[in-house]
Amino acid sequence: MKGVAEKIEELKALKKQAMELGGAGAVAKHTEKGKLTARQRMDLLFDEGTFREVDMFVTHRCVNFGMENTAIPADGVITGYGRVEGRPVFAFAQDFTSRAGTLGEMHAKKICKVMDMARNAGAPVVGLNDSGGARIQEGVDALSGYGEIFYRNSICSGVVPQISAIMGPTAGGAVYSPAMTDWIFMVKNTSHMFITGPDVIKSVTGEAITFEDLGGAMTHNEKSGVAHFACENDVDAIAHIRKMLSYLPSNNMEDPPVVDTGDDPKRSDVMLDTFLPDDPNRPYDMKEIIRAIVDQGEIFEPHAHFAKNIIVCLARLNGKTIGIIANQPMVMAGCLDIDASDKATRFIRFCDAFNIPLLTLSDVPGYMPGSHQEWGGIIRHGAKLLWCYSEATVPKLLVIIRKDYGGAYIAMSSKHLGADIAFAWPTAEIAVMGAEGAANIIHRTEIKNAEDPAAKRQEKIEEYRNLFSNPYCAARRGYIDDVILPSQTRPMLIDALEIMYRKRQALPPKKHGNIPA
Repeated sequence: MKGVAEKIEELKALKKQAMELGGAGAVAKHTEKGKLTARQRMDLLFDEGTFREVDMFVTHRCVNFGMENTAIPADGVITGYGRVEGRPVFAFAQDFTSRAGTLGEMHAKKICKVMDMARNAGAPVVGLNDSGGARIQEGVDALSGYGEIFYRNSICSGVVPQISAIMGPTAGGAVYSPAMTDWIFMVKNTSHMFITGPDVIKSVTGEAITFEDLGGAMTHNEKSGVAHFACENDVDAIAHIRKMLSYLPSNNMEDPPVVDTGDDPKRSDVMLDTFLPDDPNRPYDMKEIIRAIVDQGEIFEPHAHFAKNIIVCLARLNGKTIGIIANQPMVMAGCLDIDASDKATRFIRFCDAFNIPLLTLSDVPGYMPGSHQEWGGIIRHGAKLLWCYSEATVPKLLVIIRKDYGGAYIAMSSKHLGADIAFAWPTAEIAVMGAEGAANIIHRTEIKNAEDPAAKRQEKIEEYRNLFSNPYCAARRGYIDDVILPSQTRPMLIDALEIMYRKRQALPPKKHGNIPA
């Protein structure tokens, strides 16, 4: 029988063996590609010395195709918990050096356990994905493992924040779990996501395409919108994840952390009083307005490369986390289209799920016209924006900056969809459409029969502008709570946020709504 000393030495040996991952050769090959190992990633994610590994000794049970003689350290995935900026976080990191990080029965059980622990503890869960996919030798047990993970993604959604980092290959069924989480971070040049790889596509369709063009970081950040961040390397990705966590509550029952940013809540910015161009058709950068308003001018922007006609970002007002949705006049004049609607609505739902107040900055000429948009389903995609603003129960603040036309006026968090406090700058125009189009419709006959149709048309355009190219008609009807000086936007918003911060709103009892697909 082994004595105490022998058992301690045995434990040390087993842990040392597990810490070696897939062996020196596999680790060297892995790091040559500029990638960190699973354990290095965990060490970077968590505050120094706080990570506690669970299930280090778990092994697979597969006996097919000679697998009974194959050892896979930690079954290819490191799981555990620790602290990020002092707050509890759970995580898993797939180990590509150990059998390519393939997912089998026990690998999946480890991930499921840490997800269950995160939900029960009310703490975020971070998945660092780097896997060759399903472990083929385990057959249906591997498929079962993916299903169990997907189920937990759904159960955890809206309960604890879920963050995925794609730090290597992620293909086939493996892509669906990250897609079900709240945020996806990808690493340029080393991470890929796709349902079917280039070889299969080539054999089935004849199309030749590279891994990077098919499912690389910039492809999914710019074209598909599947990913939210494109990071330079593993270190950059983990730094971004830590920053994201700093804005978020640990779970849906808590408020986001309040941070002393050192920025004066009464600070005004006279630059804003002269910022907008005199020509209402000239573009400007909405991000400059956002930075002038928020604490220290700092924003954290997901989807920076996708649907650039709308901006979504996290920021702080007087130390409190807020979610900002803003039209971007620099791109497509800030019109709403299919992608912009999808981008904004998912962000709104995330903020609402985790008690993050919403600030909307509106300058929108309408929904994007055209057959491509109509055939692509702009009606149902655009309806999501109406739905999600209406459904959100967090404090909702609105500032109308310039144009706010038609259905897009309603969609951008108008009073009619439940905005709690709505401000407008003196430059705000709130109307069914622009003056030129409105004059042509309303006064078509009069303009046609006039001695000088061009002069009459211009007269009617100016008449319409005088009526609607200001915020006071809407303010007289109570659709705008106050018309404010642009320079006073920050202090006015902070006052409004303080007043509404403890807002509580109950919706009618129901299992769930049926959001437009």
